[in-house]
Amino acid sequence: MLRSMFSGVAGLRNHQIKMDVVANNISNVNTFGFKAGRTAFSEMYNQTLAGATAPAASGALGGVNARQIGLGVQTAAIDTLHTQGATQTTDRGLDMLIDGEGFFVVKQDENIFYTRAGNFYLDPFGYLVSADGMYVQGFMLLSDGDLPENMEESVLEVLSSDERILWGDGKDSAIEQLNGMTGEDTIFPLRGGSAEAMEEIYSQVGRIIIPTSYRNISIDQNGVVQAEDENGVTVQVAVLVTSTFVNAAGLERVGGNLYRESPNSGSCAYAIPGEDVNGFLTAGALEMSNVDLSKEFTEMIITQRGFQANSRVITVSDTLLEELVNLKR
Repeated sequence: MLRSMFSGVAGLRNHQIKMDVVANNISNVNTFGFKAGRTAFSEMYNQTLAGATAPAASGALGGVNARQIGLGVQTAAIDTLHTQGATQTTDRGLDMLIDGEGFFVVKQDENIFYTRAGNFYLDPFGYLVSADGMYVQGFMLLSDGDLPENMEESVLEVLSSDERILWGDGKDSAIEQLNGMTGEDTIFPLRGGSAEAMEEIYSQVGRIIIPTSYRNISIDQNGVVQAEDENGVTVQVAVLVTSTFVNAAGLERVGGNLYRESPNSGSCAYAIPGEDVNGFLTAGALEMSNVDLSKEFTEMIITQRGFQANSRVITVSDTLLEELVNLKR
């Protein structure tokens, strides 16, 4: 059987994969936080007809290159392009956009997922949840009312309504742990502390609950959730966390605008929005898909022509085989 026919079949199969990726991108052009995929091809292994030879020691003949025939194409990678999507203004207080790197963290049972879709809601108990009902993760700053299941009142201490929230068993120990915190304008001591203190703090990431009696909920660019209590006093309720990865392109898609860690993504690194490489939040806006329709239609045409050309290779190879069979006549 001709090698060219197998090369043509490989071309058809892999261009079909590329077309599948293009179709998925186009179908998600209006999906919040969707990141486009990209197909990369590579040459399949080669059959060596003759190996390379070195020049003769006498100098009478020069070297000869190897003679090899390629055996088709293969899909080398299907990349996820984590570029920033366009901003859609919604003017809804619980719609959040990450301007820059990072992912929102959501949890279902013991499973942790990451998403760029920031359309959040409150459930009947006051928990902040995603569109699928997964619990948005962060730090609680209030110790009154019902706390999430994984939080204890000893972990969080509200000193008074007009003082900063401090972590630890008491004011002195909290200040000692977070010895890098200075300044009267600091709204929460989550930056500047020792490495050990920061590691302890981020180990307390859990559900965010807002008392159902609170009104006028808002979230600022650093992820601080504020609301008015029963007395009309604005209080800081919680802080959303975002996460980054060394290799975000290595995250595994699981559907529903969600990703999860993979062996090649690296471990999740929690941070406050705006901290280090984490982007700031924009309230009342959502990130749209980063799919570029003009590019996708161009890729569709290229894929179609590539598929068509490979089908012609199979047709011509079949004609050659037909001539070979007719030699018997």
